[in-house]
Formats: sequence, C-alpha cells, structure tokens
Amino acid sequence: MTKKEQITQQIASTETIHIAGGCLWGVQEFLKYLPGVLNTEAGRANGLTKSTKTAYDGFAECVKTVFDPKVISVEDLIYHLIEIINPYSINQQGNDIGEKYRTGIYSDNQSHLLKAKNCIQKIEKILNHQNKSTKKIVIEVLPLTNFISSDEEHQHRLTLHPNDHSYCHIPLEVLHKYKKIATNS
Repeated sequence: MTKKEQITQQIASTETIHIAGGCLWGVQEFLKYLPGVLNTEAGRANGLTKSTKTAYDGFAECVKTVFDPKVISVEDLIYHLIEIINPYSINQQGNDIGEKYRTGIYSDNQSHLLKAKNCIQKIEKILNHQNKSTKKIVIEVLPLTNFISSDEEHQHRLTLHPNDHSYCHIPLEVLHKYKKIATNS
C-alpha cells in the first residue's frame, strides 16, 4: 500500500462529532488529549448564520472533534464529556451563563445521535440509582444543521494562553488529566 493510500484509508476511517460543554476553550483543551481524538476545532453549532461577526443567533459553543472509532467510541466521548460538565445544568457551566453555553452532541451521522441518546439515558439511570434521585440529564442531542469555525484567537486558546484557564469552568487537574497520560507514554 502506498503512503497516499494509507493516508486516504486513515482519513476514511475517521468520524466527526461536535461536542458542546460550556465555554469552548476548556472543552477543546480537554478533548484534544483524549486517546483516539485526532483533531479538534473550536466553533459554533446549529446557529443561523455563517459568520462569527453577527449577534447571537442560537448557536452553541462547541468543538468539532475528529476521532478514530477504533480507539474511542461515541459513548466514550459522552463519558468524557460528563467528566467536565454539570450534566444537569441548563445553559450554564461554571460562571458561563447563557444559551450558547448549553451542553450538547451534534452530528450529521444518525448512528452517533442514537448512540449518544442511549448512552446518556444509561448514565442518567446509573447516576439516579447511585444518588437515589430522579434528575434529568440535559445534554441536547441533535442533528448538526450548521457549523462555523471560531476565529483564530479562540483556536487552542488554553494551549497558547495557559493563564486564561482562570476563565475556565474545568478544574486544572481535570483539564489536563489526559495530557499527562499522553505525554508520559
């Protein structure tokens, strides 16, 4: 197999899902170190416009996540998302408040959406059993209707500007949990 064929085969075996978990700076920093995540891009999902220069149009801040399904599954990504969010919080993660900070899974792959819904229901059932509660997980799971990339200043923000972590809702020890694993292997 030629090098070009290998690269083509590798690209063909990747999948893409869009993950919203509050402010995208921390979500991107966390996701990019997960084993099996090949690329991340900060952006906006399911807004009405194709520009970052317009007023709020219904979008959710999200991270376009390209992954190798042989290494990490949609369900694994959901479990990792639960590590960095309050799954019961509507339109708020940490100090970030507003509809654009809602949590969600967006994909144009119906299989991803079904897996995400089933996984969230399973997690909800487990957590409610453990906590003897009946709380509802509020991660929305919807088809991707629109994605626009964030401006360059928001791409890999916490890698380029680590002091901006003070704005992030994810504790530093959780934010870089998988970075430590990736750099030690």
